[in-house]
Amino acid sequence: MIRDVTVTANSNNGTRQASTASALRTLVCSNEIAFLMEAHDALSASVAEAAGFRGLWASGLSISSCLGYRDANEASWTEIVDAVHRIVEATQIPVLVDGDSGFGNFNNARLFARKLHQRGAAGVCVEDKSFPKKNSFVADRHSLAEIGEFCGRLQAIRDHVPDPEFVVVARIEALIAGHGQDEALTRAHAYADAGADAILIHSRKPDAAEILAFSRAWRNRLPVVIVPTKYYNAPVAQYRAAQISTVIWANHNMRAAISAMRQVCDRIIRDESTAGIERDVATLEDLFDLLKYQELSAAEQKYLPQIASGAQ
Repeated sequence: MIRDVTVTANSNNGTRQASTASALRTLVCSNEIAFLMEAHDALSASVAEAAGFRGLWASGLSISSCLGYRDANEASWTEIVDAVHRIVEATQIPVLVDGDSGFGNFNNARLFARKLHQRGAAGVCVEDKSFPKKNSFVADRHSLAEIGEFCGRLQAIRDHVPDPEFVVVARIEALIAGHGQDEALTRAHAYADAGADAILIHSRKPDAAEILAFSRAWRNRLPVVIVPTKYYNAPVAQYRAAQISTVIWANHNMRAAISAMRQVCDRIIRDESTAGIERDVATLEDLFDLLKYQELSAAEQKYLPQIASGAQ
């Protein structure tokens, strides 16, 4: 049964965790398609929330890139957890974390997931690759974990995060690694038996054909999550018809930031002035509004002693 959940600010962190985890579970399990937007820091998360997104994807690629690392497990899991904590603190919507392959075996995976939960994440997505993993769109050598071993990772996360609402998504890389639908489906059924709440099926093809084929064969045993980074031209109507649960726009805030910063830097170094770009960048007032400077001003009025006019 789908729960009716509203996420609200709450000073009690445990209550907030429960509400955001329930909200993410509702999004993923709903009959209505959901959209999660990538965030890599507090600012990008605030922008996505202000735009109206109801959930966030804390992207491993984007967080690693912003830290100066490649998406190949070069960033430590503690660095990822710290970045996620800043995203959670800046927003009131649920955060699903890109957990790579869990940063090792079952023990690493359960420690990582438990720390994410403690920092307020609503769920984690773990992919069935060996550690260290490499970004799915880089090169062709992608080593998959043995099915039973990966099921152990999922079970360990399920058993050691003390919140039944915390969402565990199993990400299948069989199509990325060059295996067929049979291997993808075999893994999906095993991961469902191991306690996954949803299945993310990933593809690097320029169209959605193999994703839609998987969805038909899967018959919605669990909700299906997709990441249309490469097959971006496929209309959302196809996903709705296939009863796709959740679409993740996985890296677009980070990529948009690169383009915008490059354009601004090029113009400033060329013009030796910022006069030509002021109309094209966010105002300081916009920044102050996003980060709630008005709350600080109101708090100063409440908590700081008022100085009388003319006082020495």
